[in-house]
Amino acid sequence: MKTISDFKWCMKQGGEVEFEWNGKDYSITHPEGMINICESGTEENEKDYETADKALEYVIDGQRLREIITKVKVWSRTI
Repeated sequence: MKTISDFKWCMKQGGEVEFEWNGKDYSITHPEGMINICESGTEENEKDYETADKALEYVIDGQRLREIITKVKVWSRTI
């Protein structure tokens, strides 16, 4: 993701994203119209959000997604 606006547009379009941050893999999907974010392979930190703005508050290693989304290594992205 190059910008926050790019992330928001992708989420609005139902885009799915797989990315890496600090050696951990994460995925963003859209079950039942929600934005679901979780660390791959675990449901422990899985969260659902209604909007991209709310999803940007998801915390990874003490940082909000808003602070790191333009720095993550994207493995896969639809849309």
